[in-house]
Amino acid sequence: MELTIFYDGTCPLCLNEMQQLKRYDSLNRIGLEDINAADINHRFPELDVEQANTILHGLQADGSWIYGLDVTAKAWGLTGKHGWVKLLRLPVIKPVADLAYLAFARNRYRISYLLTGQKRCDNGNCKIK
Repeated sequence: MELTIFYDGTCPLCLNEMQQLKRYDSLNRIGLEDINAADINHRFPELDVEQANTILHGLQADGSWIYGLDVTAKAWGLTGKHGWVKLLRLPVIKPVADLAYLAFARNRYRISYLLTGQKRCDNGNCKIK
């Protein structure tokens, strides 16, 4: 894997994006790990799950960690889709985009509810296909 993404599988919007990423990941370069998995700490002892619940975490093949929109930009770059996402990493846009991302992350369940009608995926309806 070139990138392993640690995401919140109980967030409908987060899960939807992960499903889209995997759909376009034809070379299988991206691994997905739900931070709510019962064995996540056993399999990834270096992961701080509490911190991963506040900001998206990505583990690169070289063992280095990236966070937030850097994960999103790297992931979409690996798929060759949504090239516009890399614009969010431009020096003049990055600080504002990062603040917006953190606001989204803090309010992801409310935003999910507004956009999907579903606040959380804890009823078994949200599963990676």
